[in-house]
Amino acid sequence: MPGVRLENVTVVLNRPRYPENIGSAARAACNMGIHRLAVVAPENCDLTRVLTLATHAAMDVVENMACHEDLRTALAPYRYVVGTTARLGGQRRSVMSPAHMAAQLADLSQENEVALLFGPEDRGLTNEELRLCHQLVTIPTDRFSSLNLAQAVMVLCYELFQTTTATGGGFAPRLATRAELDGMYDQVKDILVRINYIQPENPDYWMNKLRHFFTRLQLRAGEVSIIRGICRQMNWYAGKCHQDGVRGAPPPNNDAV
Repeated sequence: MPGVRLENVTVVLNRPRYPENIGSAARAACNMGIHRLAVVAPENCDLTRVLTLATHAAMDVVENMACHEDLRTALAPYRYVVGTTARLGGQRRSVMSPAHMAAQLADLSQENEVALLFGPEDRGLTNEELRLCHQLVTIPTDRFSSLNLAQAVMVLCYELFQTTTATGGGFAPRLATRAELDGMYDQVKDILVRINYIQPENPDYWMNKLRHFFTRLQLRAGEVSIIRGICRQMNWYAGKCHQDGVRGAPPPNNDAV
């Protein structure tokens, strides 16, 4: 099995509160061979304070850091997103350990852009934000589960770096991007609500089950296109049946071969 392709990995900090934590996270990632960093809607991104903690070693990571205003846009280019969480249960049932996560990414990262997503220091990622992730990871602790942001970044990046000494090779498909998946989920949700398969009052509850199902399949771009094409055809056919009913036309012949 190959090691994780570190150049295809980006550390994404969602709404970090303190510039010092951005700098420390940049340094931690850089120490483990990961040089791509993105921040989303930072509360304070004072570059002087960021660079103080990043130190000279990670200056290039900070200088090339991508900045985004919203999380969905930030994650759009990635084909696999790993979200971090300290809370378990509820919608956070399928959670990996850092070592297991690193082993899974060894093949996937060869042909796919991967994002390691970290939430704000005070409350972490919300359930809505976690829905944008393909997989969740938690760092086991003894009693106090909350870690400093840079510590969490270091633990996960260390596990990824550890795989780079592995040898051999495996195959991993080129997956659909986050933007392609989100477009598909929006279209599937719309059509399922319209045909009354899921209730409009709480569609995300049912969509979570479909998200988990599709995530296990590791969809490629072409497969996403097929699913969206099916949704478009269902939408067209439902509209046609409605218009035929309005005009008093007979229903389609379902007995035809």
